[in-house]
Amino acid sequence: MSQSESYQVIIIGGGPAGLTAGIYATRAGLKALLLEKIVPGGQIVNSEWVENYPGFPEGVSGFELGQLMERQAIRHGLKIESAEVTGIELGGKKKVKTTIGDFMADAVIIAGGADHAKLGIAGEESWIGKGLSYCATCDGPFFRGKSVAVIGGGAVAITDALFLSRLASKVSVIHRRNQLRASKVLQDRALSQPGIEFIWDTVVEAIEGSETIERLRLRNVKTGATGELPVEGVFVAVGTRPNTGYLSTLLTLAPDGSIPVNPQMETEIPGIFAAGDIRQGSIRQVVAAAGDGAVAAVSAERFLSRLL
Repeated sequence: MSQSESYQVIIIGGGPAGLTAGIYATRAGLKALLLEKIVPGGQIVNSEWVENYPGFPEGVSGFELGQLMERQAIRHGLKIESAEVTGIELGGKKKVKTTIGDFMADAVIIAGGADHAKLGIAGEESWIGKGLSYCATCDGPFFRGKSVAVIGGGAVAITDALFLSRLASKVSVIHRRNQLRASKVLQDRALSQPGIEFIWDTVVEAIEGSETIERLRLRNVKTGATGELPVEGVFVAVGTRPNTGYLSTLLTLAPDGSIPVNPQMETEIPGIFAAGDIRQGSIRQVVAAAGDGAVAAVSAERFLSRLL
């Protein structure tokens, strides 16, 4: 299906960064379109409860927060289409290619986020937001006084373990190797923390429970020995993958696949901006993504004003 309608700005991704960009763009009087391949709200809709977003002193469910952001953006005139972006072509205008056709724009804000790398094990999908989290700083406070496991051995996993050790009664770090990939400073801090135990050379094969998570099924990769670990919460920290596969021939990406930007969220290509978890250096928090989206929209409006 070919799309002939042209927009001043197209926003790719409907998470907090994209929706905030949409709010700011439409309030500035710009004709804006947001393209989202799944559901507006982004990964935040998988969070059972959000306590650290300003304006919600009692907290708010991630799903509701995403819906409120979407409703606010639509109220200001943002058009939202359900489509997956497959490419961007440059020219007099930028052509955004999607699964439902092509759209034209003078400016593009890329806010497609990053997917958490999954374990691909039994029980993982069904426990997301119900005891399994990919963000310790988001969900850690819900596990005060409980026993939790962190899966991974890199900087994020160890940082998560240290953070959780201040809240949980016990933190078990499960790593498939016998040494960590985190910096020596982080390793030394974690290894000297009495509230953290390490389970080496081990992978998780299943997450099990009834009403809540109760245990992990473990397997030692060297000996093949299996066992169980009683836990009440699981934090997966085995990496993220920015959704930039379709951009590899358009932009120079960082080694981790994220998009380098300057403080104005400008990429190396004039008129193309990036915001939120997809951009290099993001702290992957809702409030930061929203801030990025606002900056990107303001920068896009300034760029467009120079075209007049």
